[in-house]
Amino acid sequence: MARTVRFHEYGGPDVLRLEDVTVGDPRPDELLIRVDAIGLNRAEILFRSGHYIESVKRFPARLGAEAAGVVEAVGAHAAGFEIGQPVSVVPAFSMNDYGVYAERAIVPASAVLHRPDGLDAVEGAAVWMPYVTAYGALVEVGGMGAGDTVVLTAASSSVGLAAIQTANRVGATPIATTRTSAKKAALLKAGAAEVIVTDEEDVVERVLDLTRGRGAEFVFDAVAGPGVVNLGKVVAPGGTLFIYGGLSGEVTPYPGFELGMPALNMRTYTLHETTTDPERLRRAEAFVSSGLRTGAFQPVVDRTFGLDEIVEAHRYLEASAQVGKIIVTVDHG
Repeated sequence: MARTVRFHEYGGPDVLRLEDVTVGDPRPDELLIRVDAIGLNRAEILFRSGHYIESVKRFPARLGAEAAGVVEAVGAHAAGFEIGQPVSVVPAFSMNDYGVYAERAIVPASAVLHRPDGLDAVEGAAVWMPYVTAYGALVEVGGMGAGDTVVLTAASSSVGLAAIQTANRVGATPIATTRTSAKKAALLKAGAAEVIVTDEEDVVERVLDLTRGRGAEFVFDAVAGPGVVNLGKVVAPGGTLFIYGGLSGEVTPYPGFELGMPALNMRTYTLHETTTDPERLRRAEAFVSSGLRTGAFQPVVDRTFGLDEIVEAHRYLEASAQVGKIIVTVDHG
């Protein structure tokens, strides 16, 4: 038996329950992981509340797709892993099939990466989702490189901070946006070339001024909704507006027609584009691992909670006050 977070109905953080659940043995293509730290993501809020891109297929349901721990058992066909190895689990599966909010969890071997030397469990649960998301969209798909400019919304999130570091690593210029000035200093310290406070400044005017009227080759947007019209105005000709989240909860228009049909590319991106493609994941792992080795990438952890504080952790995540990743640690006593 392992203490496992489950929920029996859609709702707010209070629907989460910590229950004893039988774990079982891994199938041939699976691993059993002793979970030491869990990375929280907004996808879990959406899944728990019934607003995710996929619905819960059955209750009670599990949560969680990002964690770090140690291999406890290896399926017959799960090559390359040994008992006792420190690993990280990356989001590469449906939460209808697996969940890592638990003391121990079975996960597909294809979603497990060897944890780089020197990376502890908390860091191992904080690094992969943010950096692979930023790399996968901006570098793998977009081809961002030296001399490009990228505008980042929700820049104080773990993905936003990873995107700042990713842009700097490839020689691009990251322009961060934040609603109030409360996080401006933190974003500049994190490596943003410029920070636009959207409650006080005009985003379009500031971006065009900073780029001498050219606009940004990339916009990396976690908010979506009606705001994409203004974001579309700052995309350079032939540039790309990536939407990787829907924090606004509102309908998202295609801005091209309203803006006079400019040469604007607009596409959605999800982490699974990278994590479910073995070759893309291999390249992403190499990119992130090398960034960690050189110190170019430094995962930012805002706060940690214990597994028995999972309700409080979700409330904190929903409040959007963090700068960086929220981690839940598991005490195995």
